[in-house]
Amino acid sequence: MILIADSGSTKCDWLLINEKGDRLDEYRSIGLNPYFHSADFIAETLRSNEAIMKVAANLEQVFFYGAGASTERLCNIMHEGLSRVFTHAKVVVDHDLVGAAFSVYDGRPNITCIIGTGSNSCFFDGKEVYEEVPALAYILGDEASGSYFGKMLLSNYFYKRLPKELMERFENTYHLSKDDMIDAVYRRDNANVYLASYMKFYTQNGGHPLLKEWVKEGIRKFIDIHVKCFEGWQDLPVHFIGSVGYYFEDCLQLVCEQEGVILGNIIKKPIYTLADYHAKYIFNQKQENA
Repeated sequence: MILIADSGSTKCDWLLINEKGDRLDEYRSIGLNPYFHSADFIAETLRSNEAIMKVAANLEQVFFYGAGASTERLCNIMHEGLSRVFTHAKVVVDHDLVGAAFSVYDGRPNITCIIGTGSNSCFFDGKEVYEEVPALAYILGDEASGSYFGKMLLSNYFYKRLPKELMERFENTYHLSKDDMIDAVYRRDNANVYLASYMKFYTQNGGHPLLKEWVKEGIRKFIDIHVKCFEGWQDLPVHFIGSVGYYFEDCLQLVCEQEGVILGNIIKKPIYTLADYHAKYIFNQKQENA
């Protein structure tokens, strides 16, 4: 049996399959990010998941694609934590951007974008995943992500720059003080996840013209930085993965049309197509070469 994981900073989807790609079971855990989490924390979190532990000893391979697994040091942290739990399996760790590129690959070169809790982009030609500009995370970057829009909402709320109806809805929903916000953003762990949690306010009030305008401008900024950086972007399909693109598909479609972007797939949850990629391009090739 093979376990495949797609992890953002907020949540991680796990899919149990066989080498034919048949889906056997699926699980959910919190997002595991080696930028924020130690190998000890990763192992303890998985050991507390009864469903995953029931199959852990029987796994042959584990493929983990996660946010934060972007350098050798960070991948090693994740690999160490996973290996302590999946003791009989070959463990492979790679960036969530690589998993995203695999999940939308249809045999043609493309640009793959993630706009979820964080944001990033890459070019994938079927062999190599290539980044043109780096992701600068939630403080300096993450354009069009949940954390990006969360910062925008919070700052405008505390600066009293929201329209009256949005101010009242925010107050009635969160009862948030400035001290509570400062504590969550500057003193606690996973500030990016905290900021992204305010995307729920956007989805609940998505018809408001100001929020829609913010979303469109954030997407436009993302495209300008993370899509137009690739040579020949005008001729490539551009796929989007993550909750922001999924829930604000109308805004994404409009901005892509205005900016001359060939919009490809919009996927909220890539774990299923990621498993399909492994069955078609990885497991199948191993069998042919055997």
